[in-house]
Amino acid sequence: MGNRLTQIATRTGDAGTTGLGDNTRVSKNSLRVHAMGDVDELNSNIGLLLCEAMADDVRAVLVEIQHQLFNLGGELSIPGFELLKPEAVLALDEALATYNEQLPRLQEFILPAGTRAASQAHVCRTVARRAERAVVALGNEEALKDTPRQYLNRLSDLMFVLARVLNRMNGGDDVYWKSERMAGQGAG
Repeated sequence: MGNRLTQIATRTGDAGTTGLGDNTRVSKNSLRVHAMGDVDELNSNIGLLLCEAMADDVRAVLVEIQHQLFNLGGELSIPGFELLKPEAVLALDEALATYNEQLPRLQEFILPAGTRAASQAHVCRTVARRAERAVVALGNEEALKDTPRQYLNRLSDLMFVLARVLNRMNGGDDVYWKSERMAGQGAG
């Protein structure tokens, strides 16, 4: 892996390029840098979510996700390198099964709302989808392993489920979408 930063203001990026972990320099507007930035933004949003009250098991899942996202960012910063393992995707699948089992089936669409923690989980879900799109775009141009794309896809699903779990803390519920068209169909 690349050198650890010992100073932050290096001025090496003033010309619009940034260094990757393999010491190559690329445009700050490259697909790889966009993907790295979206993963970093996602990790930061999960850090913000962790400021909220939640069950210890949910907190532990989110902390592990932060570590895996750091691995993903490292993998993206070094072309051809693998840090995010397929087992990380399996861990998300297990968390999805565990938390989905606790929830009632959805009968309607829900809004990204409710408690502050649930709303922040929805923000994480949407940023995960953007990060996934950035990784897909990069993968269309350069060779990437499947695990980063799969991880982000699964993670966005898990963030949706965790938003529902967080809305139910202390007896809350999801906020359901009120569709005028659908309401009219039931009035027949």
